[in-house]
This record gives sequence, structure tokens and C-alpha cells, in this order.
Amino acid sequence: MRIDGTSKPTGAYRAGPARSGATSAFSPEVESAPSAPAEVVPMAPASSLDALLALQAVDDPLQKRKKAVRRGQALLDTLDEVKADLLVGRVGEGKLNQLLSLIGQAREQTQPGLDAVLDDIELRARVELAKFERFAKR
Repeated sequence: MRIDGTSKPTGAYRAGPARSGATSAFSPEVESAPSAPAEVVPMAPASSLDALLALQAVDDPLQKRKKAVRRGQALLDTLDEVKADLLVGRVGEGKLNQLLSLIGQAREQTQPGLDAVLDDIELRARVELAKFERFAKR
């Protein structure tokens, strides 16, 4: 929490008009008219709360980069697993679907030049999934 300034907090209400004739705060008043109730002063609007909520909605560039790195590492790991499965000759349909899902997430935050690579990977994954459909129907 950041505190700016050293001003004293303002009260929620102001005292009424000063009473004349009172000698002490603890002495009883004799023959005085009832005093008017204290004037209520509205509190300041909660604009600082709105500012905090707006700040929370802004993405931190460092966090954004960390997410992108994690997403890229997951995509590369899945690609390695699919490559190893292809070399053995038994790629799993679940791995291909997972790869397509990760590609969809990577397309949300693409960089120039990355689209062509993602297109090639997606095409290869769809071809392999089509092979599953063809061989499963026999």
C-alpha cells in the first residue's frame, strides 16, 4: 500500500456551532437550548479503489513474457513427443489433438514470421489425424 502525504484524516462529521457560556467540557449546562445535531459530511468517493482495480487489469509485461515462454516450451515438448512417436511408427491421436490445441493458443500471441511455422506444424498434425481416420475405418 502506498501512502502519499502526511495530512491528517478528515472526520466524517463536523461539530455544530460553538456554545457560548460553557466553562468546561464536563460542566453541565444550565438553561441552554438543545443544540442542533452535527452536520454530516459525505465521505470522499472511492476513486482509489477504481484505480487499483484498473491497475490489476493491466498485464505485466514480465508476466506476459513468462506465459509466452511456458506456452512455447509446452509446444516444443509436445512436438518432440510427436516426433519420437512418428519415428517409432505409433503416434497417438491424443498427442496430435494436444498439439493442435497448443498451436491454437500460440496463434493468440503470434509474432511476425511465426505464423508460417505454425501453419506447417498444424498441416502436418492434421495430415496425421486424417491418417488415423483412414486407417481406423478399415
